[in-house]
Amino acid sequence: MHAMQYEITLPADYDMDIIRGRVARVGHLLDGWDGLGLKAYLLRERGVHGSQVNQYAPFYLWHTPEGMNSFLWGPGFQGLVNDFGRPEVQHWTGLAYEDGGAAGAVPEVAVRRRVSIPEGAPLAEVTEEAMRVTGRLAALDGVVGAAVAVDPRHWEVVHFSLWAHDSPKAAGEVYGVLHLSAPERDRLRRGRQW
Repeated sequence: MHAMQYEITLPADYDMDIIRGRVARVGHLLDGWDGLGLKAYLLRERGVHGSQVNQYAPFYLWHTPEGMNSFLWGPGFQGLVNDFGRPEVQHWTGLAYEDGGAAGAVPEVAVRRRVSIPEGAPLAEVTEEAMRVTGRLAALDGVVGAAVAVDPRHWEVVHFSLWAHDSPKAAGEVYGVLHLSAPERDRLRRGRQW
């Protein structure tokens, strides 16, 4: 499993209905994408859920690297580049994915939390604890799904969760979910990824 996200930060006075309209027009195009576990079309709006910025920031869980590569090097990503410029694509190696008790629900919000791994921290212990946190998160009321991944370049853990209601019980940045494409979510391996 590979996690991926890019962030397009927009001006404070940007009409976020433009992003909503874009997702309404093109969001369905990834509903059948080979290799895609899920793509959450995420939006942060200044003043909503404590956000200081307007931002479009889709989050992906890829079941296969081939699916991710065909997206990044094909017309799907190129359309975004043509409209907004080429964003930095953040990438993490998957540690674990768990369905939540609300796995069949349509998510309203998502929460992303990034945690630096301290220098000298035992990596096996860090990853085991991160997976335990994901299991506890998935067990909370209203969780659609939860994942954890690590960036070994910057030594950072990212926790990601989807929620079926607007009041998540997780710390981190809160995003509205405009659409969820999940063509191969059932193929995301549950639990530990190695």
